[in-house]
Order: sequence, then structure tokens, then C-alpha cells
Amino acid sequence: MSFLTSLFGKKKEIACEDFIFADMHSHLIPNIDDGSKSLDESVELIQSMKSLGYKKIITSPHIMGDFYKNTPEIILSGLTILKERLKFENIDIEIEAAAEYYLDEWFIEKLNKGEALMTFGNNYVLFETSYLNEPAQLHQAIFLMRTLGYTPVLAHPERYVYLYGDFSAFKTIYEMDVLFQLNLNSLAGYYSKAAKQFAEKLIDNNMVDFVGTDCHGVRHLDALKQVKRSTYYKKLAKLNILNNSLLS
Repeated sequence: MSFLTSLFGKKKEIACEDFIFADMHSHLIPNIDDGSKSLDESVELIQSMKSLGYKKIITSPHIMGDFYKNTPEIILSGLTILKERLKFENIDIEIEAAAEYYLDEWFIEKLNKGEALMTFGNNYVLFETSYLNEPAQLHQAIFLMRTLGYTPVLAHPERYVYLYGDFSAFKTIYEMDVLFQLNLNSLAGYYSKAAKQFAEKLIDNNMVDFVGTDCHGVRHLDALKQVKRSTYYKKLAKLNILNNSLLS
């Protein structure tokens, strides 16, 4: 019995995803960031995500100057090994890799140099910021990404405490042609009560373009069981969520 099956019981009992079939935010390449810690764990997590109804996974390892100095070569090499293992295990699911860029001085340097970024879909770039402090170069980074032909996708905006003081701060960023990616587990209060409240408000204001599991491990898939119970989960189905446009 797998560790996921032993924790969750029958896999059909954890199926909570029934209208979104592509996930674009996860950390499933082992041993390169704070996500999966082994190839076995990655396989188990992906098998469980398949049981949730996902047909495609675009995993997004951290690229962070101080901590996770990943490169496209490191990420794609890890992806190749993971795909080979999935093929060996006869797990039929499409998997690709992009990245989750942390907005730091190294990211700004990449943009200034015009370095090719790891993208997904229609030249989308997933990026995140500090949870507590608004980066001084936020607007510059957005401008540079747009100038270089990328579409910026802000990961989990509902988790940024520096935006909590005034909802217009969310709107200011969104109106800069930045797409918002909501973490599904925010709807279950997994991160905090405030993150849940702002996730709901973003949905109410039709300011959600992508949703993601942000899966780092079994704890995140366990929390997903509660998401379907949320009325706001059902409201997502009425929005123009772009996840399924990523299906090939």
C-alpha cells in the first residue's frame, strides 16, 4: 500500500478536482527545492494528482538567488529523469516544467540581460515575491517582463501580507496586465484565515486567472480534500480560469 493510499484511503474518495484538468504550480522534481524529497515521493504525488482528475502537470521549481539556484538545465534534467520513471511505472500523465521565479535582484538581472526564462503556455512567467514586504522593484519587474514579451503571472497573491491593508493594492497590480494565480488550498483556510478571505474576495472581483495546487508534498494534497466543500470552489467554475487552455 502506498503512503498516499494509507493516508487518504481509497483514491476515489479524495477526488475533489472535477473541472480543472491542468495544474501549473507545483514542486514535484525531487531534491532541487523545498518540494518533493525523492523520486519515489514524486511518483506517489503525481499518481495521486492523476486520481484527482489532472491530465497535465506543469511543475514549477523555485528559482531564487539566495536559496534555490536552479537553472533550466538543472530543472529539465530532473524532469527527464522523472518522466522516465513515470513511463517505467506506466503512469500516463502529461508533465512539463516551468519555474517559479522569486522577485529578487538576481531575477531583475536576468530580465535586464534578456535571459530566456522558463515559461508555460502562452509565454506565461510565474513569479512570486516576499510574503511580508513589497519589493521595491515590483513595478519594474512587471514592466520588464511585459517589454520582453512575457505575460507575468503572480503566484498566490492572496498570501502577500503587504497587500492586506487596502484591496486597491491588488487591483493596482492586476491592472498592470498581471495575471493572478490562486492556491486552491487557500479556499480551505490552509495558509491563514486572512489568505482565505482575500482568496474569496479575488474570486468575487473576478481577479483569478489560474489556480494551482502549489503541491510540495502530501500535506497539500491532503488539504485539497476540504476544498470542494467551499462554496468559493464552486464559484471558480464560473470564472474564465485558464488552466484548461494549457492542455495540449
